[in-house]
Amino acid sequence: MTTAPTAGPGTTEPAGRTPRRRAVVLLVGIALLALLTDLLTKHLALQQLDDRPPVRLLGGAVYLTLTRNSGAAWSIGADHTWVFPLITIGVVGWITWMALRLRSLPWAVSLGLVLGGALGNLADRIFRAPGHFVGHVVDMVSLFDPYGQVWPVFNLADSCLVAGVLLAVLLELTGRQRDGRRIGGKGDTAPEAAGPSTGPAPADTTPADTTPTDAEPRERA
Repeated sequence: MTTAPTAGPGTTEPAGRTPRRRAVVLLVGIALLALLTDLLTKHLALQQLDDRPPVRLLGGAVYLTLTRNSGAAWSIGADHTWVFPLITIGVVGWITWMALRLRSLPWAVSLGLVLGGALGNLADRIFRAPGHFVGHVVDMVSLFDPYGQVWPVFNLADSCLVAGVLLAVLLELTGRQRDGRRIGGKGDTAPEAAGPSTGPAPADTTPADTTPTDAEPRERA
């Protein structure tokens, strides 16, 4: 009577599912953390910075000033606010599709930051004034100038988006693939982390007890 083999670390199914589960959990966790933190900072900005002059920090390197942006950076596309929610929904759909074969933890961090930042600004577009899908994004951080003359005023969601995209570019340049493989210097692919080999050792094809063909015959008794 034979018994079914027990799934071990060398089997394909657990090795394929565990990295993907970890990567997806990490992606979702980072996205939720980025989204909630962005919503909290916007809430505090609306409470503390409304109807007051910019707050100077770090000797003028950073200013906290409340603005509402209907467009992108430098108010690009301010007259076409409805386009940005559609772009964001497309980005969210693309990340969801990528998660289906995601097994790389660095890529999970990158996509989680992008997803959290995209959802943070999408919430503004949908739920804030002046109306659904044309809402203005709440920004509050300005660099080297109190009114965004040097760099566009931004929020935490924007920072997450930029960090996630830069990390994605770095991963691409270093050959790290979203399915957990890594492209080597000669174009070949290899797993990012190869575990110990658990398969059976190759069988020895040399007979254990062989007699050479040119052996001398034994003497008769």
